[in-house]
Amino acid sequence: MRTAAVQRVFREGRPSHARRVVLFVAPGDGEVAFVVGKRIGGAVDRNRARRILREALRTVMPEGIAGHDVVLVAREDIRGARTQDLEAELGELLERGGANA
Repeated sequence: MRTAAVQRVFREGRPSHARRVVLFVAPGDGEVAFVVGKRIGGAVDRNRARRILREALRTVMPEGIAGHDVVLVAREDIRGARTQDLEAELGELLERGGANA
């Protein structure tokens, strides 16, 4: 997902907050972006956060998210989290955000 598309989702999307992740959902083509800021840590920590977010989303929604663009923003509490920790959280956020329909 390109920067302009991410910014559009931030503008038009509805945020859903959880302890480790903020989810933004907007109508779109089914694209997903992962945003991990420098507050999370160094490059290794940020890449790990993206990997576990990607895997947790794949586990929760294996067929993808049709009709919605999704941006997942990692929060500082994601440090030290495992994929299993995020699966329930993401499932709840997707349901609350209306992206699982």
